[in-house]
Amino acid sequence: MVRRAHDPIAKFIRWLEDARRTRIPNYEAMALATAERNGKTSVRFVLLKGIDERGFVFFSDARSRKGRELGSNPLASLALYWQPQGRQVRVEGRVEEVTPAETDAYWPTRPRQSRLAASASLQSARLRSRTELLERCARLAKKFRGREIPRPPCWTGFRVRPDAIEFWTHRAHRLHDREIYLRRGRAWRRDLLQP
Repeated sequence: MVRRAHDPIAKFIRWLEDARRTRIPNYEAMALATAERNGKTSVRFVLLKGIDERGFVFFSDARSRKGRELGSNPLASLALYWQPQGRQVRVEGRVEEVTPAETDAYWPTRPRQSRLAASASLQSARLRSRTELLERCARLAKKFRGREIPRPPCWTGFRVRPDAIEFWTHRAHRLHDREIYLRRGRAWRRDLLQP
């Protein structure tokens, strides 16, 4: 069955708000799947830090494995799962860096210790010992005592611009509801999928 769609971004925001109101722990956690240029895949969890009609935003170190993979192959998939509600959302799309102004606006909203950690870590690089990382963090804490911690130039935001968004709702006997929205230019087409 094919019908003209309503707005999947608005629906996602409603579902996200339902998960927040229900106090689901880590309701903004999403699995992010990326791939190297040769197709080798990897997946990890990141936190959703922004959503609007342009897409889904998360922040990370551009030197990390995910950052390097997105630099060479700017396609990604996301998945969020809210078990108590029996809801899942999958997103597929192209990835772009957010503007430096967007990253600069988000950086000071992070807890101070998180900003220190991001500044101290060369994310995904090999580490000789945890002590080395903790000492680096302590040196930075001392250096910036009483001052703002500047955003490292490599720390940035990424936006997944969705081409497909699937909403999955648990139903009895594995007869789950599945709706997929596919972008067609500026519009969305909605289809139902069999479970």
